Amino acid sequence: MTELFDGYHDNYRDVVQSSIDFSGLPHDFFMRAKADLLRDLIARRLGTERPDMLDVGCGVGSLHPLLHGMVGRLSGIDVSSASLTQARARNRGVDYREFDGRTFPFAAGSFDLVTAICVMHHIVPAEWAQFVAEMRRVTRPGGLVCVIEHNPYNPLTRLAVARCEFDRDAVLLGAGTTRKLMAAGGLCEIGARHFLLLPWDSKPARRLEGALGRMWLGGQYAAFGTA
Repeated sequence: MTELFDGYHDNYRDVVQSSIDFSGLPHDFFMRAKADLLRDLIARRLGTERPDMLDVGCGVGSLHPLLHGMVGRLSGIDVSSASLTQARARNRGVDYREFDGRTFPFAAGSFDLVTAICVMHHIVPAEWAQFVAEMRRVTRPGGLVCVIEHNPYNPLTRLAVARCEFDRDAVLLGAGTTRKLMAAGGLCEIGARHFLLLPWDSKPARRLEGALGRMWLGGQYAAFGTA
């Protein structure tokens, strides 16, 4: 996986954009949707206004400019050193570290919020449980683990994945599978929310999508649990 993403570090956004061009929406639209969802989860599930956050599999750090003012200390880890070099150049003040794909380079209980955004479908299914366990390990008691993934039951999501060059070996997992992995890993108060159901960037559309979050039709979902 390291070699795969090292090869796309300088045109990552272009490759992603080409896979979703059929939607008529820019890559930034999808990034903002994720940031908005995280903002809401922080408000609802964490008592800390600006939680310390770890972004696992952060890539080139495309999401991180949208987190300013939302989180406190922000760290990102990835297996691709080339991607991290670009992330450091773009996002001063973020602590970026390379890791071996298995053990996170942080002590237990280091963060209030640990996320993995569109990462697990790149991991061999036999290693999913270990990955979730590692996310829980570095989360403080009472902190939140959040996995955002593609929804395999959405046909447009499947089309986007099929069109994306570096998703050619992806194994998509549904929200139910992710929730079971979290429960088996010792997380509690587990929930899930689907989003990116409506392809419009307007306040009425966003409010309606929030109301429909329990439906399983959104293009992506967030599964989350308390450590």
